[in-house]
Amino acid sequence: MRTVRPAVVVAALAAAASALIPITAVAAPAPTQLHGSQLIAQLDRGVPGTAWAVDPATNQVVVTADSSVRGAALTGLEAAVADSAGAARLERASGTFQPMISGGDAIYGGQYRCSLGFNVRSGNTYYFLTAGHCGKVASSWYSDANHNTLLGPTEAFSFPGNDYALVRYTNTSVTISGTAGGQDIASAANAYVGESVTRRGSTTGVHSGTVTGLNVTVHYVGGGTVRGLIQTDVCAEPGDSGGPLYDDSVAIGLTSGGSGDCRSGGTTFFQPVTEALQKYGVSVF
Repeated sequence: MRTVRPAVVVAALAAAASALIPITAVAAPAPTQLHGSQLIAQLDRGVPGTAWAVDPATNQVVVTADSSVRGAALTGLEAAVADSAGAARLERASGTFQPMISGGDAIYGGQYRCSLGFNVRSGNTYYFLTAGHCGKVASSWYSDANHNTLLGPTEAFSFPGNDYALVRYTNTSVTISGTAGGQDIASAANAYVGESVTRRGSTTGVHSGTVTGLNVTVHYVGGGTVRGLIQTDVCAEPGDSGGPLYDDSVAIGLTSGGSGDCRSGGTTFFQPVTEALQKYGVSVF
């Protein structure tokens, strides 16, 4: 077994949509960028199936709606963006945004299969990171579907809000490698827009793409809200959750969720790995 940069402003949607999307500002845009009272200053809670972030190139709020957003909800979003005097824009994504839990290497907990993110350590104690929505549903993780080879227990998780979890290795017979597939992982860093990245997961293997947004808030359909995510055009599917996102030897993120698939493409969101490393006091190796 192979074991394995924040937004400047937050403007939001028109008052007409405030009943649909209540929202929180990190910082207020310049008064000239606001269209009177039509934009509100908070975007922390919102319609399931939507995500938002600030485009640093245009300073616009980009609201992405998946295919589940339709009818009155979609009409409200469209009207709000149209009334924003260019401060916001609306984009669509195929499929639905959801945590990819069904399930690097496959890991199994309870009835779920996820993917191992990065092997990490604190001193001589070894752990691995995976998605928080995976850690939330299983107290122990195994390397096989029959639960014959124990890896160890979930030590901590954060979901929703964040999407990371820490699992401690207790099986001394398991060989622990500081790689993601054949790629050695030597350090960790924050992502940047336009960065070329690669993702590995237990369902779809290795796929590459580009970082398209930072500090993204995602309202997963039936799965809660997660903030501060990395948005990419890298495809992923259920079971890839928790898997590693990296740029050559640099760890970047953990697969959180998204829409689409690896036949038609899609939008995938990642938990920045630097936040998880700092939270748990561990490092890649």
